[in-house]
Parts: sequence; C-alpha cells; structure tokens
Amino acid sequence: MPRGKPIPIEVIEQSLYEVRRKIYPRSVTGLFARWRIILVLVTQLLFYGLPWLSWNDRQAVLFDLIQRKFYIFSLVLWPQDVIYLTLLLILSALALFLFTAVAGRLFCGYACPQTVYTEIFMWIERKVEGDRFARIRLDGEEWPWGLRKWRLKLTKHFLWLLIAFWTGFTFIGYFTPIETLAQSILHGALGPWQLFWLCFYSFATWGNAGFMREQVCKYMCPYARFQSVMVDKDTFLVTYDKVRGEPRGSRHRTDDQHALDLGDCVDCSICVQVCPTGIDIRDGLQYMCIGCGACIDACNQVMEKINYPKGLIRYTTERAIEGQELNQNALKHIFRPRVLFYIALITVLSSLFLISLMIRNPLRVDVMRDRGALAREVDGVRIENIYRIQIMNASEHPMLVELRALGLEPLTILDSKGKEITQFTVDAASNQLIPVKVSTDLDANKPGNYPIYFNIAAEEIIKNQSIERVRNEKSTFIIPR
Repeated sequence: MPRGKPIPIEVIEQSLYEVRRKIYPRSVTGLFARWRIILVLVTQLLFYGLPWLSWNDRQAVLFDLIQRKFYIFSLVLWPQDVIYLTLLLILSALALFLFTAVAGRLFCGYACPQTVYTEIFMWIERKVEGDRFARIRLDGEEWPWGLRKWRLKLTKHFLWLLIAFWTGFTFIGYFTPIETLAQSILHGALGPWQLFWLCFYSFATWGNAGFMREQVCKYMCPYARFQSVMVDKDTFLVTYDKVRGEPRGSRHRTDDQHALDLGDCVDCSICVQVCPTGIDIRDGLQYMCIGCGACIDACNQVMEKINYPKGLIRYTTERAIEGQELNQNALKHIFRPRVLFYIALITVLSSLFLISLMIRNPLRVDVMRDRGALAREVDGVRIENIYRIQIMNASEHPMLVELRALGLEPLTILDSKGKEITQFTVDAASNQLIPVKVSTDLDANKPGNYPIYFNIAAEEIIKNQSIERVRNEKSTFIIPR
C-alpha cells in the first residue's frame, strides 16, 4: 500500500480477528482411535447409567439440593461434610497436574466431556452426511438446497438434539430423583426450574458439541492456557519428529528419498485433516493440541503404505527427539521430582480421605440456646434453660438415641410438654430438631454460668449387630441472680 494512505478498516479487522474456518475432521482408525471409542463408551455408560442404579430402595447417586443430602451409594453426606468435597476437588486438580506432567493433555483427548460429546456428534455427522470430502461438498455452494440436503441436515440435527435432550435429562437426574423426573416429563408436569435447566443443558450440549467444538478447547478452556507451565522436556506429548521428517516433500512410493534429499514426511497433510482442532502438529507443540493421537494413527497408516517405519508422529518427549532416543529410554525420566511430589501428595491426601470416611461418625449433633429465654424460674422451685438440639443421622439405618445432660447436679431434660425425655428414634438419613428444657433445683447451685455437656448416645443396628455412636456437645447453663 502506498505510503501516506490510510489502511482500510476492513483490513485492520481482518488482521485482528481470525474468521472461523469450519473444520471437517477426517475419520481415522488405529490404536488411539480405539482407545477414544473405549473411553467414550466407558464414560457415557457411567454417566447415563448411574442415576438408574438403586441402593437401599433409593437412587444410588443423588445430590438432593432441596433436602440438602448427598447420597453416594452407602454414603450419606450433609452440608457439614463439605470438607470431603474440598478434598475431592483438590485430589482431582492434583491428578490433572500429575497426568499433564507425565503425558500432557490425556484428560482433554480422551475423557473431557467436550471431547467425548464432540466425538459422538461427529460420529453421527459422518454416518448421516458422509466423511470429510462428502461433508465439504454438501456444505459447499455447488450443492444447492434441495430435498436430499434438507433431509440430511434435519436428520443430523434431530439425532443431535435427541442425544442433547437425553444428556440434559440425565444431568438433572443427579439432582432430582430420575424416575420422578421421567414421570414429570411424561405427564407434562415439570416445574419451571426443572424445565429451565433441562432446556439449558440440552442447548449447551447441542451448541458446544455440534457447533463450537474446537472453539471451546482453543478459546474457552483455561486448561489450554496454563498447560505449558506443567510440561517439560520429559513430558510425553504428541510430537512430530522433525529430525526424521524434514525436509518434507511429496514423492512416489518407489522414489529414492535419499537421492531426492527428502525426509520421511511426504507432506500429505492427512495429519491436519484428521485433527479435531485443525492444527498442523508439524509446527511443534501448540496449546490447541488436545493430545487425542488422531494424527499418530493417520501418519502410521501413511508410513505403512509407503513402507517407511512408523512413529514419525508419536507419543514421546522433547528430550527423546533431541537425542534420537527410544521411548524405553525416555521412560527412565518419568519419575522426576515434580512427578514424585504429585504422587506423594495424592497418596497422603487420598489416605486421609479414606481414613476419615472409615472413622466418620454418622451421628451429628448441634446444640443451640434459645436466645429469647435464656433462663427462667418455674413454680419457685426450679430453674430452666431452653435449648434446641438438632440430631442428624447420616447413616442408612435408624438410630435409638438416649439424651442426657451432665456437668451440674441435678439436671433433668424435659420436652415442650414438661415430660422427661429418655429415648427416642431418629430415622435413617434424616434429621430431627428437638426443643428441650434443661431443669435443676432452684437452691441446688449458686447463681452464675455453668458449663454443661449434652451426652448423646445412639444405638445403630447394622446386619443384626449393634453399633454405639456417641457425641458430647458443650453448652452453658445459666442460673440468674
């Protein structure tokens, strides 16, 4: 452009913003493609199947937000058990760091929901519209909108929406009993919030896996941005062997590559065509690479056809590429300091988590004083303090509870009607709020504040065996002047 003339605004916009180019991934077979299929089947079998499992006449996995109870098979968690959720999140983060340090973005390539549902949607797209070149022709201007094109597009989107709806329905089924939810849908009796979240998650699945796809991985996922600080020269990544492959160039399978002064890469670009994010792995490590291994399978097929050794693109380390080492030698560097640190930390936290669950007392007690009437004199013969005792049974079995007050003589526990409380039953996985009056003789003690203890002893029957659960909660008994 001649000097002095202003740059057109459309040129500036084009340089600042990349116009999205739709990616048409080519289907590929091989070892890593089989692993992706296996992981898709395993993760979706767990996701879609868990809400339908029953455990003790209830849903096995249910996060009941209304009742504020989380059921995970025989484990019942309450809001007071948030420490377990915290530990699980910490362990998940550490496991992600460990996997990244050892083998890059394994989670992204094989187990991330975005990757899994994109794989499912692309499989449907290939079955309905055909492979890469058939889809390119179908979307091109040379193929006008007609009956066949409308039929293919509508069929694809109908199947996409069907899976998206089932995904949203299943997700809500983790928070609302799924059988009740299914009955509500069949009878058209969904609540407004249930309907909103069903539409929201269905639309999110359809949009993310059907349209946004690689854009989520490239621009929305924060993991892609900080993965580079967790990898080093000994991390196994999907890597193109430049030493062996360059200079690249096309040739006939009978040509002598050494005479042509060419490397093993025939520049077929199939590795780019199969990539779900549309990158060229030959350009080096890129944050857009999700480590799925599709380019490895594609390149190995090409190498096999032209009788070249496989592994031009492979899972290996930067150190192995630089030193032209085999992967067996690269494996010696796996257990380096950062990896050992992650393993040790995960082992310690996992042990603490499991031990805490094993010794966890399912009997929970909260004692709250009645702020409206701290102490009062009754009939001129005794002093009463009023409390509210909340007893939570976090087990799957009912508990026979005995309540006593200790620390001051004599103390008697009365109910709201003035009757002495001795024993009562708390149902399984439930809580019970009991207003009580603790009474002592008027002249038995001097005025003042006295520490007392509520001793709660519960008997839990598990498989004809009696297990005693005990809690002691401190409080204060006030004798006015």
